[in-house]
Amino acid sequence: MSKTNSGYFFEDYHVGQVLNHATPRTLTEGDVALYQALYGPRFAMQSSAPFASPGPVTLVPKLDDLIVFHTVFGKTVPDISLNAVANLGYAEGRFLEPVEVGDTIRSSSKVIGLKQNSNGKTGIVWVRTTGFVSGDVPVLDYVRWVMVRKRDAAAPAPDPHVPDLAKAVDPATLKVPDYVDWSNYDFAAAGEPHRWSDYAIGEIIDHVDGVTLTDPEHMMATRLWQNTAKVHFDVTARPDGNRLIYGGHIISMARALSFNGLANAQLIAGINAGAHANPAMAGDTIYAWSEVLDRAETPNANVGALRLRLVATKGKAGDLCGEDGKYLPEVLLDLDYWALIPR
Repeated sequence: MSKTNSGYFFEDYHVGQVLNHATPRTLTEGDVALYQALYGPRFAMQSSAPFASPGPVTLVPKLDDLIVFHTVFGKTVPDISLNAVANLGYAEGRFLEPVEVGDTIRSSSKVIGLKQNSNGKTGIVWVRTTGFVSGDVPVLDYVRWVMVRKRDAAAPAPDPHVPDLAKAVDPATLKVPDYVDWSNYDFAAAGEPHRWSDYAIGEIIDHVDGVTLTDPEHMMATRLWQNTAKVHFDVTARPDGNRLIYGGHIISMARALSFNGLANAQLIAGINAGAHANPAMAGDTIYAWSEVLDRAETPNANVGALRLRLVATKGKAGDLCGEDGKYLPEVLLDLDYWALIPR
């Protein structure tokens, strides 16, 4: 009997299946430093201890929300996407509790949907994943769906079940962390003067700057999150002989680029939807733009929520879909999320 893990294939899943993922991960200051080196985000809450903790006791800067996302996601890969063709999308994501350096994260997923593709060689698997600290305290919950290879194309297909997912996270359920005190928010230190009320629904923000992707950076990032998906490392795993850039790498790069125009969108509170529209490879130069989709109040009088569409693209700001309604080939990421911003 083989002692090695070849991963799950499409026919190995069933609706209701619970997968408790291996290797809990303790986050350290080293993770924070590597994240900063890879993406260079400049949001003040994650960069400055005095800004993040303006009270009499200065604590450490806050852990970037996407570090939590990547860590939770990485735990799931050996069970969900080791044999994936592509990670397709996200929905119903909520950041539930703050995570600090020194916390240990574990992940668990439940299969909530299955549908074989018409080619009979692959299928779509929907899972709801939850990340926990201190054993059983949920800190992040989201749905994602993945295209997974079949081990045997002749294996019978399961009855299709496509979950009914919310189009957006209800802003009334968004968590404003208890540590957030923006009553005397320092706009000069944050880098821009724009408040919640300065953003108009329908507004397009071109984040201007671009970044050329390289294999060493994305492979280092993918290893950092212990993401073992073959397509990110092994050039024989894809017919074109290219390493596929991890979609989360694109999310973090686009989020870092969005600082220019959204410097005060300090925290991610929820993920409404997301799609990796087209594959990204080393050598691609990506840009980012955002559209303001909605605004919502929160129970905290000093904090508002912006619903933002963040697009990573090789094209120009504002271009998303063609006349056929499909994503343009230069669009890499379409991420719909809620961000917290001072009012």
